Amino acid sequence: MNTAMNDSNEVLVDCQNVWKIFGGRASAAVKAVSDRGLSKTQILQEFDCVVGVSGASLQVRRGEIFCIMGLSGSGKSTLIRLLNRLIEPSLGKITVKGKEIAKLNPAELRDMRARNIGMVFQSVALLPNRTVVENAAFGLEVRGVPKVEREKTARAALDKVGLSEWTSRYPYELSGGMQQRVGLARALAADPEIILMDEPFSALDPLIRRQLQDEFRQLTKSLGKSAVFITHDLEEAIRIGDRIAIMKDGVIVQVGTAEEIVTKPADDYVSDFVAGISRIHLVKAHSVMFPVAEFKAAQPHCDVETLLKTSPEADIGELIDLTMQSDRDAVAVVENGAVIGVVTTRGLLRGVAGAPLGEMPA
Repeated sequence: MNTAMNDSNEVLVDCQNVWKIFGGRASAAVKAVSDRGLSKTQILQEFDCVVGVSGASLQVRRGEIFCIMGLSGSGKSTLIRLLNRLIEPSLGKITVKGKEIAKLNPAELRDMRARNIGMVFQSVALLPNRTVVENAAFGLEVRGVPKVEREKTARAALDKVGLSEWTSRYPYELSGGMQQRVGLARALAADPEIILMDEPFSALDPLIRRQLQDEFRQLTKSLGKSAVFITHDLEEAIRIGDRIAIMKDGVIVQVGTAEEIVTKPADDYVSDFVAGISRIHLVKAHSVMFPVAEFKAAQPHCDVETLLKTSPEADIGELIDLTMQSDRDAVAVVENGAVIGVVTTRGLLRGVAGAPLGEMPA
């Protein structure tokens, strides 16, 4: 389960009202978007053009793992390719570390990709005739780093992903999960500040996939990297991400923490996605507590200071344990030494069910 997001608010990737339109009349369609505000459906009908991304805006902060989630055809893979200009945006502005990438010349763009942005695809595309260490060092080789230095750096990256004993092997000798680790090591070897991950674990067995999810999050956080992680699996996004953007038909429908998306879905589409998600380790005390004044008004004879206490970040599982340890049907939520709310049994049940908290019963 994810932890609190990095405290830094520095924005490394800023994407503002970005569109990507495919088709022979894309330029005319872009002008129609600017002049007339046409929708995706109207653009298809009038210009026979397909909108891959529609008015997308997002920010990725330093040290943050930002997940973009959506079904096939939602535009998520198109969006991640716009972030390092593998494809050109039709409209809008994308800045990376304060530089608008559409304005970079080819040499500047290559340098940014080499130094600031690493990318790992679903198909890791290792070179079959090269060893694991040579594959991990390939990006540095392209940059002209001497062989001894690049292989030393690559070995250090492979050690970080648990492949220090496999450096002289070839890709065909590795499992799918190990090949993905080589791809991640290749990205890490360049020491980028931002790592782009396009469904890297989706083809793996569930057990290996969960293991790599946990390893990726731990490694990214320990190295202080920022990441944009593409997935079609909400549970994977919850497991990995600090924040999640949900896409549908090229549009970002909602951006928020996993808890915000599960407890306050923006529309019926998001509600359907989160309907089957367990809230036990996701919803926190601050989301299911009643205000102190409301609790006291309903139960004036209960002294909140005598209740068992917990923090606002305690999840429902922890709250259930505390409630079972107590002879009272309530737990006090404390922040900075003061009681800021009370979680009741009713609040817990509503939190598990995903229902609104409602009023405190007398």
